[in-house]
Amino acid sequence: MKSIVEKWAQLSLVKQIIIGLVIGILLAVTVPEAAKHLAILGSLFVGALKAIAPVLVLFLVMSAIVQHKRGSQTNMKSIILLYLSGTFLAGLVAVIVSFIFPVSLTLTEGAEEMTAPGGVAEVLKALLLNVVDNPFNAVANANYIGILAWAVLLGVALKNAADSTKGMITNLSEAVSKIVTWVIKFAPLGIMGLVIESVTSNGLEGLLSYGKLLAVLIGCMVLVALVVNPAIVFVLMKRNPYPLVFKSLRESGITAFFTRSSAANIPVNMRVCEDLGLNKDSYSVSIPLGATINMTGAAVTITVLTLAAVHTLGITVDIPTAIILSVVAAVSACGASGVAGGSLLLIPLACSLFGIPADIAMQVVGVGFIIGVLQDSFETALNSSTDVLFTAASEFKQWEKEGKIVTIKKPA
Repeated sequence: MKSIVEKWAQLSLVKQIIIGLVIGILLAVTVPEAAKHLAILGSLFVGALKAIAPVLVLFLVMSAIVQHKRGSQTNMKSIILLYLSGTFLAGLVAVIVSFIFPVSLTLTEGAEEMTAPGGVAEVLKALLLNVVDNPFNAVANANYIGILAWAVLLGVALKNAADSTKGMITNLSEAVSKIVTWVIKFAPLGIMGLVIESVTSNGLEGLLSYGKLLAVLIGCMVLVALVVNPAIVFVLMKRNPYPLVFKSLRESGITAFFTRSSAANIPVNMRVCEDLGLNKDSYSVSIPLGATINMTGAAVTITVLTLAAVHTLGITVDIPTAIILSVVAAVSACGASGVAGGSLLLIPLACSLFGIPADIAMQVVGVGFIIGVLQDSFETALNSSTDVLFTAASEFKQWEKEGKIVTIKKPA
């Protein structure tokens, strides 16, 4: 037994997750009734990550700002520019693919009771109100915009504090990070539980009638992950981007695929950045920020489902309106919460651009929830892996300017 535990510990987290995935599928298919009892492992795992993630973001960002020395390089301007341009291009790709492969929907009921933003102004208003949210309320409700705002303000306010105070903040940050590593060790069991819950509760039958819509959605996300994002990185670094792209997808995207939460995947992204040897002053801020505003997958979801509704209703869309939709999708995606299904309630906002009534738009949201098992998993994997990709690409560009050698470690 001891030798088995030792061999298990020697495996990389990705390999452990794959084993948990396979075991989960086998149990869900062969003994579904008995396996249902293990589904709680998934809920416990995701619940633990979501509980610790807001506290982690608060102390990591605060600690990074408090310890930041004047004149040190952080690359934040470059990273934010990459986030915004990547989100816009993701929406544009979704527009092009949706024009080439138009999809019609069989609208469903059941989403009408949910409330959605009425326009871009309402989204921006909500964002501003989130910024000034009570700090305790922000942490309790996982309001990451508010958490980031308070972390930045407290960090700046404590810049001139005593070294003992700064040390205490750093120690708290390290302690919370340590707790996260303990939680992450249970990822294989948690993901096994999540897979069991998905297979036993939803199966594949409910997804078959939406096969073409899923194909367009997932196809767009794969295109962004393997073509658009690498192109952005290549333009920035002028070198082969795929070693970094594949590392980001492998070590960040896989866990994000199963947790279905950019916020919950922050600890994983922090570890990947540390493994790449990046500047902690940069990634301790850019990774939490990316989980809040870098929503490339959300831009794809909003655009594809909106244009599917447009096609279903026979509405004509010209090129200028399609470009405007890309901008609206990018702005809306930045307002999407970093939790499962966060982008779906922003679809009515984009639909309003074409005069689609709210009741029909909410039926489109209902379709989104039906395919959400796969849609949200791929979306979150793209969102979270892009946070690491753009953070690393920006710093590697700086390294090259300084004459440093850039190398990507191969997985163990």
